[in-house]
Amino acid sequence: MAAQTASKVSSSAGTPAAAGTPAAAGAAAAGAAAAGGVFLVLSSPSGAGKSSISRHLIQSERNLFLSVSMTTRPRRANEIDGQDYHFVSQEEFAAHQAQDAFLESATVFGHAYGTPRKPIEAALERGEDILFDIDWQGAQRLAERASERLVRVFILPPSAEALASRLKTRAQDSAEARRRRMRGAGAEIEHYAEYDYVLVNRDLEKAVAETRAILHAERRRTSRQPKLAELVAELMRQLKT
Repeated sequence: MAAQTASKVSSSAGTPAAAGTPAAAGAAAAGAAAAGGVFLVLSSPSGAGKSSISRHLIQSERNLFLSVSMTTRPRRANEIDGQDYHFVSQEEFAAHQAQDAFLESATVFGHAYGTPRKPIEAALERGEDILFDIDWQGAQRLAERASERLVRVFILPPSAEALASRLKTRAQDSAEARRRRMRGAGAEIEHYAEYDYVLVNRDLEKAVAETRAILHAERRRTSRQPKLAELVAELMRQLKT
């Protein structure tokens, strides 16, 4: 991951739901629909390129906010706390869960990951689209809370050999960790049909361009253009004069 984070949105009119309950989470996401834009989710098996695609999109898209997850996974040598992830202890993570501080959370390869709510709330208030670099479990939880916003893209490697080569080349994990990630790749890929789009990352530049095209098209959906009705009404008024 990289850049910034995730949040809860104000509940709809009526009696507020208790924090930490499914009703509260649903009300939060419903309130979010009043502001902000697309929740663009990128998922893939480790090494297929979702984080590289995310970095390129953040650099080129001005109105796109990258959610930074909190994790109990140990920090790698090349990672920056607060930029790649928020690295915390298991106790700190549990405390955040108890406070209903995550929009979604999941356990991946024995480590906990969660999307902090508050930065997402702030990004929505600014009217920004939000990019999530998360796995299929996180995508499922977001679908339960904000399906009207969600655009899911699954990134596939061109082959198992290419995936193994990328994991080895990036030199971020031990040999045993790479084997574990390769064993887990199939379980990740089995969920591809839950996604709106599937891309094969044969070439990073092309994969970035295809993902950007998806984002731009989804921004133009009629339901995501709140001022469209006003514009059409004005055009109709002009045509009648």
